[in-house]
Amino acid sequence: MTFRLEDFEIFILILVRISGFIYTAPLFSLRNVPVRIKAGLSLFLTVILFYTIPLPDVEYAGTIGYAILAVKEAIAGALMGLFSNIAYQILSFAGQLMDMEIGFSMISQLDPVTNIRTTITANFYSYLVILLMIITNLHHYFIKAVVDSYYVIGIGEAYFPPDMYRMMVRFIIDYFIIAMRIVLPIFAAILVVNTILGILAKVAPQMNMFVIGMQLKVLVGLIIFYLIIGYTPSVADFIFNKMKELLLEVINVMQSG
Repeated sequence: MTFRLEDFEIFILILVRISGFIYTAPLFSLRNVPVRIKAGLSLFLTVILFYTIPLPDVEYAGTIGYAILAVKEAIAGALMGLFSNIAYQILSFAGQLMDMEIGFSMISQLDPVTNIRTTITANFYSYLVILLMIITNLHHYFIKAVVDSYYVIGIGEAYFPPDMYRMMVRFIIDYFIIAMRIVLPIFAAILVVNTILGILAKVAPQMNMFVIGMQLKVLVGLIIFYLIIGYTPSVADFIFNKMKELLLEVINVMQSG
């Protein structure tokens, strides 16, 4: 294996796309993953790709032209990681909606993974999805996808159409629909509880429905949550398929130019 100085510019462009993907992709972009691990993995994948993919003749005009190519590669890698990472947040959003219905939204804790304040159920779902992602080797699929992207989108050939935002808007609509479907069992159960409490408030106004309602909602919410927790792998499988679809879709969009 030889490394020519003329190919160093191509090596940097490969490294830029891989780094953009690693720093935004699910699992790899977690805050508790050391920066050295991210940088080392990016460099390791770049070395492998440098000697496996066909190296094109990159044409550019001066330093500014090369900088534009580097920015395009960084954006391409970041978009591939970002679009697949957004689907990961669906279960976290669904967990927050559940806690709003049950009453756990009053309790927040720091999520060390995202470094933000979140609710108990959202935190639980986040860790559960990460565990399922590792068990199913989904991170291997992401690495393979970004490697295969070099055969679809050549180095410096990424295209960003002006209507690319429509894909994100369409997914955001699906984002809320999917989250509401996950929350629907608890939402329906709490709706029944609120109806019963409303009837009891008219029948027995001397009863303190606020105190009873809080405890009853927590009890019913935990029971329903226990019944639906077994369906989490099926929901996670659906989310993982959504991640793959978004990743492939954004690659196809950047290729269409």
